[in-house]
Amino acid sequence: MSDIDTLAINCIRVLAADTVRKADSGHPGAPLGMAPAAHVLFSNMKFNPQDPEWTNRDRFVLSNGHAVALQYVMLHFLGYDLTLDDLKSFRQLGSKTPGHPERETPGVEVTTGPLGQGISNAVGLAIAQANIAATYNKPDFTISDNYTYSFFGDGCMMEGVSHEACSLAGHLKLGNLIAFYDDNKISIDGNTALEFDEDVAKRLQAYGWEVIDVPNADTDVAAISSALQKAKQTKDKPTCIQIHTTIGYGSVNAGTASVHGSPLKPEDIAQLKKKFGFDPKKFFAVPQQVYDYYHKVSAAGAKAEKEWKSLFASYKKAYPKEAAEYERRQSGKLPEGWEKLLPSYTPADPATATRKLSETVLSDLVAGIPEIIGGSADLTPSNLTRWKNAVDFQPPQSGLGEYSGRYIRYGVREFGMGAIMNGISAYGMNLKAYGGTFLNFVSYAAGAVRLSALSGLPVIWVATHDSIGLGEDGPTHQPIETLAHFRALPNLMVWRPADGNEVSAAYKVSLESDRTPSIIALTRQGLPELKGSSVEKASKGGYVLQDPSSTAKLIIVATGSEVSLSVKAAELLEKRGIPTRVVSLPDFFSFDHQSLEYKKSVLPDGVPIMSVEVLTTFGWSKYSHSHFGLDRFGASGKANDIFNKFEFTPEGVAKRGAATVGFFKGSKLLSPLDQPFTSIQ
Repeated sequence: MSDIDTLAINCIRVLAADTVRKADSGHPGAPLGMAPAAHVLFSNMKFNPQDPEWTNRDRFVLSNGHAVALQYVMLHFLGYDLTLDDLKSFRQLGSKTPGHPERETPGVEVTTGPLGQGISNAVGLAIAQANIAATYNKPDFTISDNYTYSFFGDGCMMEGVSHEACSLAGHLKLGNLIAFYDDNKISIDGNTALEFDEDVAKRLQAYGWEVIDVPNADTDVAAISSALQKAKQTKDKPTCIQIHTTIGYGSVNAGTASVHGSPLKPEDIAQLKKKFGFDPKKFFAVPQQVYDYYHKVSAAGAKAEKEWKSLFASYKKAYPKEAAEYERRQSGKLPEGWEKLLPSYTPADPATATRKLSETVLSDLVAGIPEIIGGSADLTPSNLTRWKNAVDFQPPQSGLGEYSGRYIRYGVREFGMGAIMNGISAYGMNLKAYGGTFLNFVSYAAGAVRLSALSGLPVIWVATHDSIGLGEDGPTHQPIETLAHFRALPNLMVWRPADGNEVSAAYKVSLESDRTPSIIALTRQGLPELKGSSVEKASKGGYVLQDPSSTAKLIIVATGSEVSLSVKAAELLEKRGIPTRVVSLPDFFSFDHQSLEYKKSVLPDGVPIMSVEVLTTFGWSKYSHSHFGLDRFGASGKANDIFNKFEFTPEGVAKRGAATVGFFKGSKLLSPLDQPFTSIQ
């Protein structure tokens, strides 16, 4: 190990320790142990801190996100927009250096922290690169060749999502994915022998990974460097470099759980600095030689980008069509006029399940929007997510497809699919990632959905079998609470369209979004095309579907299959002298972001409002005074029989509508929208 290697690695260690100590909060142990690996990796990566969005940069994902002080130190050294003052503000309100990696920080690719999801995001990033390379590279022009790198730890490998994603990565033979496994045998509870005996290397090898072992990663920089170079030579499988480290290396408590999640004591930092050749009395001190070294690394990255731009200029002359499409995608713009691909419907069209209408929309869109890429968690025939003549994303040597294919066979891996979609979306190039499963099983992936919303990754969930309408599979498959759960998440659209126009609206708004993910909940059973619906009106998230000929005495607000049911109930109520407005509210999020004036025009003061949705009533008090829903689990049987059992019939809705009018008779009603302390952030 050269003198500059030693100095840089030890500087990483002491600066990470100072960063955590200054915050009096954080995780110093992993940065101390992983500093040599970070030094070797970042010294060999391709990136330009002056242009963090360069599309062919190497990507790095810190899956063990609690070790983020390590990443911040590296980004600072390399010249990203992170100063020493930012390090001193670690974990403080409003800083660029939050307690776990977030995409808003310059140089951070994905938001990580919940263990296992980062390495799964990395699989998605690698899928994205392989697809872009297969789509745009030519024999004489390599436009895309970046690697995805990740650090992960024991906790990541305990979480089930890592199994799902790593298994798929092995099947897909992603040679552009290189991950470092920090095998320090410590978790929060103590030594991993308390709960974790499996051989991770053998597991990954069984998945189809190459595993390279580095026995002494605390100091053996040459071995780490050699492993990295060997990993880059492997083109037909992902590689895990298993680094055996000592958590808290250099601390008096090295190798114990006490250095995992608590700052080192001042006297421990003092001895650490003295041991590594630094002045114990100085804090946040960085020798100029360290800056000089890492700035050379960054300068090499800037040179690589300059060479790439020159290459792309030649590519543009040789392949103008492909280059124009590449540049359009880089800009984040969808193809001009793409909205014309969205189908529209009239009541003359036959009743159709919204999952089938979703298939029609997708089939129309993929032909004109090359950035759409997606698949299903082993439910392709049920989700109807694969279009005619689709090519599967598969390793070419498998004979099952090509890397240029845009349909991904995720297998029974809902959580892994969600985390992988996040990685695909985070790659850039305006990739529009979607994934299909039953609505009830999106709950399996709730952690990934949450990170989509938190990170601003506009992925799309195609969630079929949206209610008791799926019938005989019974309450284990029938979602009741699912939409309430996801509607409660900030920055998430949850669509439940009632007909074809609303399905088109859901896709339109979802594809136009650049920061908000979507769940589109779709029926198994057929629904009629509604008079009064349109793509434009549904895009607002809520609208008046139909009004009575005289002043309304009741408003029914509904979603999905219950909208057409409410229309029939309104006809019955009209005959009983209760003129009724029917409102469709396919997406709470989009409706909430309309003006108050518009929302009050839909759900005004002075009229009792009743919600109808064959799901939990939880959350409906935002929009209605009374609620007809299903606050219990469903039942197994034919769909019509179940709807009849729970009185989700025109007569059942009308009965409750009449009761609502009677209950509020003589009351001076304000719209539920009149909430003085509610605001849209």
